Amino acid sequence: MSIVPTPVSTSIPIRNGRPDYDLAAALPKVSPEAQAKARSSARDFEAMFLNSMFSQMTSGLKGEGPFGDTVGTGVWRSMLTEQYSQTVAKAGGVGIASDVFRTLILQQANAKA
Repeated sequence: MSIVPTPVSTSIPIRNGRPDYDLAAALPKVSPEAQAKARSSARDFEAMFLNSMFSQMTSGLKGEGPFGDTVGTGVWRSMLTEQYSQTVAKAGGVGIASDVFRTLILQQANAKA
């Protein structure tokens, strides 16, 4: 009885519900450190976009309660929207980071070619 080795499965990234062969071919050309840096930069970019979006959403709101509409309310709200944006980006965001990551990796792979 012979044992047949199972093929090593390589995971192919999915983009819009379909395999992304371009990204799968580019990933081995880019070092893991560069991939980690690109992933971090992409997440930071998405967080920056979300922060801008959340700031616009809350710009017309006035403070209520004991603090009212004071200068401190604006500072507090900006810190709150920054934390919201970081949390949403870390949780997967709205999909901007994955496209930015893909673009960064493809550019780095093409630069090495």
